[in-house]
Amino acid sequence: MEAGGNYGYDRSGHAVPAYARLSGARRDVRPAGTRVRRGPSGIDGEPTVSGATPPPASTPRPAGTTSGLAQSSPPQPETTPRRRAARSADEAYQELRRAIYRGELMPNERLIEVELAARLQVSRGVVRTVLVRLGQDGLVVLTPNRGAHVRLVTEEQAVEILQVRAVLEALTARQAALNATDQEIGAIRRILNRMSQKLEQDDLLGYSEGNANLHASIIAAARHETTAGLIAGLRAQLVRFQYRTILVPGRAAQSLGEHTAIVEAIANRDPDAAEAAMRRHLGHVESTLANTATALRHGSGPSGGTRAAGDNRAADDNRAYDSTSAADSTRTA
Repeated sequence: MEAGGNYGYDRSGHAVPAYARLSGARRDVRPAGTRVRRGPSGIDGEPTVSGATPPPASTPRPAGTTSGLAQSSPPQPETTPRRRAARSADEAYQELRRAIYRGELMPNERLIEVELAARLQVSRGVVRTVLVRLGQDGLVVLTPNRGAHVRLVTEEQAVEILQVRAVLEALTARQAALNATDQEIGAIRRILNRMSQKLEQDDLLGYSEGNANLHASIIAAARHETTAGLIAGLRAQLVRFQYRTILVPGRAAQSLGEHTAIVEAIANRDPDAAEAAMRRHLGHVESTLANTATALRHGSGPSGGTRAAGDNRAADDNRAYDSTSAADSTRTA
């Protein structure tokens, strides 16, 4: 049949409307005998012609396998790193005081609030509270409009502190003679024996450590809380001098004899003898420290020319030992 009017022919000889030819409309022309299947869509939604190769059917995947596409994993509970528990003001106070005892914060060193807050993991308000407490202990000096610094104890002040200690520790020796249990006396004797062994080994620093433990044990056995608290307030102020007297030649042997007299008096339950022995011991410590201070001012060491070695050794050992217990106030021998 011949097309005419509003119809024409395309390049394949099919009759098409004239408006379709003019507007560029497209008609899919397929070979004779093919059928259009409206099944699964091809690219861009084009129908698939029967006789063409169908796309491969999807096959189920074994459990535990993943496809090339990222598969969503089950939601996991959010985990946030546990924050360090904030320190209390008392914990911050104890830590900063230990730093002064160990010599980590040196005499006259400035104490900057921002740095201390970061170090102690507390607020600046807590730092200010801690510094006030340390100022009351005599470990820190607070100056208006200038901040705080670690207190520098002079030789003269150290001698005065030892004089006060002599009175307080004589009282603890008396009270220990009255209140110590047999077990406590046995422990004190064992400490004294270890001190003697350290002296035989020429281990002066080990001897000094035993000396500190011995005094601390006597203070604990006294059961006199007020005196113990006062001694604790003085202990860190002598950190610069805690090894100076033990380095004086002959002083360690003399010190062992003095400690032996103290322990024997306590073991014999003789409060008068214990008090007198402790006063005598700390009186000798005071005079030894005063003599070394005088020698240092005149440019010679306490042992006649060994100042540099003694001071360096004391400085090194000051950092090596953790002087955090009540024994810290009694390292001088």
